[in-house]
Amino acid sequence: MRKKTVIFSCILLVLMISAAHAATTDSSSTSTAGQDAASLVYVSSVKIDPAVFYPYEVGTVTITLMNSGTQSVGLSDPDILDNKIHIVNKNTWNTVSYIGSGSTITYTFQIKADPPDGTYFPLFSIGTESSGSIHYPLIIKVDSTELKASISEKPDNFSLSTKDTVNVSLINPRNAEIKKIMVTPAGTGIDVSPSVKYISSLGAGSSIEIPFAVTPRQESDLTFHVSYWNGDNEHTADVVLPITLSDDKMAVQPVVNNVALTSSGSSYTITGDISNAGLTDAKSMVVTVGSPARAVEPYSEYAIGSLASDDFSSFELTFTSTDLSSVPLIISWKDRDGNSFSRTKNLNLRANAGSGTTGAITGSSGSTVSVTTTGSTGSTTARTGGNPGGGPGGGSIFGFGGSRGGGISSFYPVIAAGIIIVAGIVVYRKRKWIAVKLKRK
Repeated sequence: MRKKTVIFSCILLVLMISAAHAATTDSSSTSTAGQDAASLVYVSSVKIDPAVFYPYEVGTVTITLMNSGTQSVGLSDPDILDNKIHIVNKNTWNTVSYIGSGSTITYTFQIKADPPDGTYFPLFSIGTESSGSIHYPLIIKVDSTELKASISEKPDNFSLSTKDTVNVSLINPRNAEIKKIMVTPAGTGIDVSPSVKYISSLGAGSSIEIPFAVTPRQESDLTFHVSYWNGDNEHTADVVLPITLSDDKMAVQPVVNNVALTSSGSSYTITGDISNAGLTDAKSMVVTVGSPARAVEPYSEYAIGSLASDDFSSFELTFTSTDLSSVPLIISWKDRDGNSFSRTKNLNLRANAGSGTTGAITGSSGSTVSVTTTGSTGSTTARTGGNPGGGPGGGSIFGFGGSRGGGISSFYPVIAAGIIIVAGIVVYRKRKWIAVKLKRK
C-alpha cells in the first residue's frame, strides 16, 4: 500500500512539472510572436509644416506608421522628446490605438519651437502593447530671419499728377519657401496701380520685383504693407517711400515765340509758334485764350495735336477783349498715360489797334519787343521773341522789316529794291545799244 502511494505521488509530480513547462513554453511563444509583430511596424512618412520655424512659432508634425506584418499591434503614448520642442496638443493621444495588418495610422502634433536659431533633433517615441517602444529621429529647423522688402527702383523726383514707376523688391533669405504674399500700397493723395499685388509663393533664396504705377496728387508718405505666411503663421513688413514733389526733369516745356497780333473789326487775331523745349512728347495739345479775353470763332481753340520734343507748331486764335495789357494764352496737353497738364502764358498787348502808338508784348520768358500800330486803318502788328538780328523769332533783312509772323508782304520793300537794282545794272550794260536805238528813231 505504501509502495502504491509513492508511485502515485511520483506520477503526479511528473504531470505537474510537464504542465508548468508547457505553460512556460506557450507564454514565451506568445511573447516572441508579439515582439515579431511590433518589429514590423515602422514610420513610413514624416511631414513638417512649416519646413523652417520662426522662434516661438507653432507648426505641425505629421507622422504616419505602417504595419507590414500579419497581426494587429496596439500603440500608445506617442510623444516627441526634446527640451526645445514642445507639444501643444499633449493630451490628444492618451488611448491605445490598434494598427491592423497592412494598415497605416497617422499622428499629428502641434509643436512650438523655442529659440535660439539652429537645427534640433527631437525623438519621436511610441509604445507598443506587447513589446517595447518604437523610436524615430526628427529634424526641426529654427530661423528668425525675416523677409527682406525694399524699394529697388524709383524716379529721381516725383512731379504733381505725373505717373511714374516704383518697384518693390522682395527677397526670401530663408531656407524654405514662404506663401500667400500680399503687397498693399497706401498713401494720402496718391494714386497707385495695382491696388494690391498677390504672389502665391516665393522659394528659398529667391527674389521678385513688383512694379507699381504711382501718380502723386500731393506730398505724402507711400507705405507698402507686405504680409506673408510661414505655415499657418502670418508675418508682416512695411516699406515707406516719402513722396516729395518737384519739377519733372523730363516734362514738356512749351515756349511761345513769334506772336503777331492783328485786329479786324471788334475782334483780334493772334498767330505764333509753340515749341516743345522739354524731353517728353506732348499729346493732344490745344491752345486757347483765357479771361479777361474771350475766345470767338473762327479760331476760338487751335488743336496742335502731338508735339514732339524739340519740335514746334504754329497756331492761330481769334478773341475779343477790352484789355490787351494781359491776354492769357492757355496751352493744355496730355502725356502718354492720359494725364492732363496746362500752362498759361500771359501776353502783354498794350498797343491799341488804330491808335498809331507804340506799345509792348511781354511773353512768359520776360522778353519784350516793340509793337507798332500802323495808322488809322485799324491794323496793329505785334512781334515777340527772337533776336534783333533776324533769328528764329523774327527780325529784319538788310535793315528792312520782316518777320515770320508778318508774311511775305513784309518783304515787299526788299523785293522792290532788288528789282530796281537789277534793272539799273541791265540799263547800264545796255546803254550803248539803247543809245543807238534812240538815235535811229
